[in-house]
Amino acid sequence: MTTPADLKYSESHEWIRMEPDGTATVGVTFHAQEQLGDVVFIQAPDVGRKVKQGEECGVIESVKAAADLYAPLSGEVTAINQALDTSPQSVNEDPYSAWLFKLKLDNPGELTDLLDAAGYDKVAEADKA
Repeated sequence: MTTPADLKYSESHEWIRMEPDGTATVGVTFHAQEQLGDVVFIQAPDVGRKVKQGEECGVIESVKAAADLYAPLSGEVTAINQALDTSPQSVNEDPYSAWLFKLKLDNPGELTDLLDAAGYDKVAEADKA
């Protein structure tokens, strides 16, 4: 699958889409869900929680592993994708549509710490090796 060029990425395999209202939508990348296998459970951070960039803030579980979710940016969680409660496999079916949570950013300058698609592809390739 091609890594979408219109998104930003963290080295911990989250994708970030900046919305017109200045919030950030967060999900996991194709590479992350591919490495995990069939996703069976997602624990996103609670709405209202304040997170710091790089902080562990949730868990994603598959039939073969569990992995921590990390906040790619600092801010307040404003929404979670409740549809994933009953259909976590959506992350496997279309990881770039099955978002996990949304953030109201504390420091938009942190966006410069994130990777573009080409930079993320290098991280994902190195992770496979």
